[in-house]
Amino acid sequence: MGATRDAQNTGRPLRADAQRNRQRVVEAARAVFAEKGLDVPLEDIADRAGVGIATLYRRFATREELVVAVFESKLLEHAKAAEEELEARDPWAGFTGYIERICALQAADRGFTDVIVMALPASEEAQRLRDRGYHTLVELIRRAQAAGTMRQDFVAEDIPLLLMATAGVIHATRDAAPHAWRRLVAYLLEGFRAEHSNPLPAAPTPSQTYRAMIGNAHSKGICPVRNEDSGNEDSSEDALP
Repeated sequence: MGATRDAQNTGRPLRADAQRNRQRVVEAARAVFAEKGLDVPLEDIADRAGVGIATLYRRFATREELVVAVFESKLLEHAKAAEEELEARDPWAGFTGYIERICALQAADRGFTDVIVMALPASEEAQRLRDRGYHTLVELIRRAQAAGTMRQDFVAEDIPLLLMATAGVIHATRDAAPHAWRRLVAYLLEGFRAEHSNPLPAAPTPSQTYRAMIGNAHSKGICPVRNEDSGNEDSSEDALP
């Protein structure tokens, strides 16, 4: 990803002490976001990192920059999970393995539960990882449908619906029944099978899905940069998981 730059975009690599402070902030944010979600006060993160809030803002001028820095590694994990499941000999097992893994990532990290169903601010690396995961996901779906095991009307826009539903169950049952989400996912996967092919209501369009993810971002105090082409029904696939 290249040498780390500071939040003021000076173009100069950070000094060693500044780099250490940046890493402490990122690690603290990763832990706090996982415990409390993305809308936690930034002062809590600075306290966990052992730095002043001014130091945090020198490294990350906005909450958005910090969120992207924290979750690029999770987006990479997500993309790799999809690619690994693409190697499965059984296309249905590959698709279900992907769903189970991504939902397990949600359950393990409250911040990731939020971020996987929202549009992130502009970041070249985050966008590259989103694209990488999206195109692999499309291939997982294509393979399962070609094998005759997945219903033909399943589309990529159904994945954010599944993840939003799972996120709601995870939030509601985290303390009392932390594995309840697995039952929901199992029910949903059964409904995706080819033998369950009664007609469904129309799926949301890519543009509608993108707007929903924008709304999720705003609800957590994140202000993503809107895709200039987001009004085009076919141009918002990059917002999908």
